[in-house]
Amino acid sequence: MIRAVVFDVGECLVDETREYGTWADWLGVPRHTFHAMFGAVIAQGRDYREVFQEFRPGFDLYAEREARAEAGQPEHFGEADVYQDVRDALAALRADGMWLGIAGNQTVRAGDLLRSLFSGDVDLIGTSDDWGASKPDPTFFHRVAEAVPADADETLYVGDRVDNDIRPAVAAGMHTTLVRRGPWATIQWNSEEAEKLPTFRIESLLELSGLIKQFNETGRMTLR
Repeated sequence: MIRAVVFDVGECLVDETREYGTWADWLGVPRHTFHAMFGAVIAQGRDYREVFQEFRPGFDLYAEREARAEAGQPEHFGEADVYQDVRDALAALRADGMWLGIAGNQTVRAGDLLRSLFSGDVDLIGTSDDWGASKPDPTFFHRVAEAVPADADETLYVGDRVDNDIRPAVAAGMHTTLVRRGPWATIQWNSEEAEKLPTFRIESLLELSGLIKQFNETGRMTLR
């Protein structure tokens, strides 16, 4: 039985295309070049932060975030960056009686942005900076489990990455959903783990309501 649904942020709820474009601008790199290197780093199984090192060795992401803020160019996302299926999907799950949460690797500032966008739609918004632990560290998912008023095996974690979302959430005893959008899911979609680990594989968050209902009625995984 699934009673709670917790969502990742980047490329799950929020389209990060614009934000990564601003990072390319900050580095003085053509956007298509930055995006090409981004995809190459992901395909090689490397940490996405290594993209910045390719263009500027010694790049300190946290320090540069502060520098951008001081220059009047802080990290930002708003309603225009929220994927089009998100609002209706959250409303449908809420109508189904699901407890809803958002939890991802985000800064304090991003947490504030999330609260301004989603505080009326979900029961919990937690970030890695709030909890002092980042995915895929098991501690992050322990924090999620502690915050959700349901057992781990009654919780569905929804994300776009096998490495950061699906694999560690499964290890924590949760059900999982892999949503196919953004660079990670696109690159990882046909991997063995992407095909076998998730409870559900979806193209749109609007699929979740029906899949969860079917799962709860049958007590088993539905077709992916």
